[in-house]
Amino acid sequence: MSIASINPANGETIKTYEAHNDDQVTGKIEQTHNAWLKWKLTTAEERSTLLNQMARVLNNRKQELAKLMAVEMGKPVAQGISEIEKCASVCEYYAEHAASHLQNQIIETEAQKSYVSFQPIGVVLAIMPWNFPFWQVFRFLAPALAAGNCGVLKHASNVPGCALAIEEIVQQAGFPEHVFQTLLVGSDKVDAIIENPYIKAVTITGSTQAGMKVAQKAGSLIKKTVLELGGSDPYLILEDADLELAATTCTDSRLINSGQSCIAAKRFIVVKEVAEKFTQLMLAKMKVKVMGDPLSEQTEVGPQARIDLRDDLHQQVQASIEKGAQCLLGGEVPEGTNAFYPPTILTQVKKGMPAFDEELFGPVASIIEVADEAEALAVANNSVFGLGSAVFTQDLERGQRIAETGLEAGSCFVNSLVKSDPRLPFGGIKESGFGRELGLFGIHEFVNIKTVYIR
Repeated sequence: MSIASINPANGETIKTYEAHNDDQVTGKIEQTHNAWLKWKLTTAEERSTLLNQMARVLNNRKQELAKLMAVEMGKPVAQGISEIEKCASVCEYYAEHAASHLQNQIIETEAQKSYVSFQPIGVVLAIMPWNFPFWQVFRFLAPALAAGNCGVLKHASNVPGCALAIEEIVQQAGFPEHVFQTLLVGSDKVDAIIENPYIKAVTITGSTQAGMKVAQKAGSLIKKTVLELGGSDPYLILEDADLELAATTCTDSRLINSGQSCIAAKRFIVVKEVAEKFTQLMLAKMKVKVMGDPLSEQTEVGPQARIDLRDDLHQQVQASIEKGAQCLLGGEVPEGTNAFYPPTILTQVKKGMPAFDEELFGPVASIIEVADEAEALAVANNSVFGLGSAVFTQDLERGQRIAETGLEAGSCFVNSLVKSDPRLPFGGIKESGFGRELGLFGIHEFVNIKTVYIR
């Protein structure tokens, strides 16, 4: 079996890779397990030094790696550079904070001494998507290595070059051989990998359907999982919002990574008295975004990662229009053998349309008009997803109340776009998954939280 890397901007095959066979996969996992037996004994200081070295490697190679992302999955190169810098930052974060996050916690009991210790569990399987091909991996890898675990990666099949580059970066940083390895395999091999006795846990970022399958398989084997799945993030624009700020932020969030982000703004829920003005502001900002060659530093919107994904997105747009949505901008497939899709705005979006009910993984904004705050919250929460959300209001106490207790999501931002941050836990509820990555909570997901009791 071979795995082809295809440039979505022109449809040309970049390179074809030979997939690993079953024996190779089994051998690599065993190698990683054997590496873990030594890696788990390293000190926090040794791990920290290597994480900082990995951050330096990433920063030194960011131009090259950004271009690799641009040709493999269409990310505008300027955004790719930012992604690599963010990967470096998560390495630096855990280099600095892992020791304190994993420090023994003394618990006073009748014992002479009792405490909680955080111990590594072994090899973690990471199943990762193509949309942030480096960041998605490093936000798992940095805390895993910092905690004394090792990892194997099953990356998306359209970014094999990125997958192999990550393994190379780990080696270049000076980590011991085999503590992290890439498995070049298709999705049909995932069940067998999860079944491998050396695999102790699984983390996946992907669709809800993929997460369900992984959770079912891992659960049947009593293996821990963290699921970061789909989202249809609602952004509430209330009557007292700063509309210029809201329109700018909403446009940026909807179009980041050419709209291909789980936490991109998807549904814009606008109170009626400001709906027309907000819509016109957003229309003006969406119109001027530059779509084109992802290798150009002027490009703001690149192609979708694959033609089939672009076609699926267009079908969702067309189905929404057939059900009564109005297309204010875009909504047409460009000519050529590429995967481009233009920035698109749909208005009069209602329950029962794909633009309301489903995740639109591309540069399509769904504007939903509501009467007031109460209806805005009801519409926002009327979703199977619960990954991120945002609210725009100049009353910060009101915004905090809505973010903390009103919106049903793993992350709620006020007057800002939703983003992941190495310092803060990240993850969702409902069909957007469970478990957390990043911050203190992220490094605790894949450790043995062990009670030690001394009488």
